Amino acid sequence: MISLTGKAVEAVDRFIISAKKPIAGLRIQVEGGGCAGFKYTLRLEELPAANDQLVDCGGVTVLVDQASVPLLKNVTVDFIESVEGSGFKFENPNAKTSCDCGDSFTC
Repeated sequence: MISLTGKAVEAVDRFIISAKKPIAGLRIQVEGGGCAGFKYTLRLEELPAANDQLVDCGGVTVLVDQASVPLLKNVTVDFIESVEGSGFKFENPNAKTSCDCGDSFTC
């Protein structure tokens, strides 16, 4: 399904620890939009939805809705820190093309 690198797990753990409320996991979702057609969204969730697929990624629970499951198959999420900035980076073998910024893709 989906996997997180060690750096991504560390980053998510930091966000969960700093949250003001209990967190069930990290939602990773694919939505229409972005300059290439689809975009990734991430957010911390207090509760999973009834139809979510729950994936354990190094101790972090990733919540994936049914519509996003096929688009996130075999995706690896990394967390990059550099002088230019930091953020999550997606390696998606299902993407045929992606935009220059890497935030959106087509299948």
